[in-house]
Formats: sequence, C-alpha cells, structure tokens
Amino acid sequence: MTKVMIYTQNDCPPCTFVKNYLTEQNVDFEERNIANPTYRNEMIDRDAFSTPFILLDDEPMYQVDMDKLNQTLGI
Repeated sequence: MTKVMIYTQNDCPPCTFVKNYLTEQNVDFEERNIANPTYRNEMIDRDAFSTPFILLDDEPMYQVDMDKLNQTLGI
C-alpha cells in the first residue's frame, strides 16, 4: 500500500479538493498542516513552496497530477 502524506494549509481550495478526493476513494493519508512550523520546515527542506505538496511513498509531487495520483494509488 502506498503511503500518502499531504502538506496543506488553511483556506487552500486545492488542498481541500485533494483531501476530499482521497477520502471519497477510501485512501488513507496523513495530513501535515504547515501552520505548524515543523511541518512547514519539512516541506521547505524538500524544495516545496506551495500546497498541496504530496508525498507518495516519500516521492514528491510538486504539482497535483491527478493521473499520476490515480495510477500510483490504483484508482
């Protein structure tokens, strides 16, 4: 099973879209809101500067690519 981690921020429509989509598809994910400085620093350390920033088995997805997301997760 692919481990999914999503870095998000408050009032981020794309973040909400991705979280809702994964929830509807019954995909477990860990959310890390960058309001927490530790999570913000983790994201920046991976050269990511916008949300949602997604990690699929520790592989970064810097832009939301629904085709790649669906393919990787078998949706």
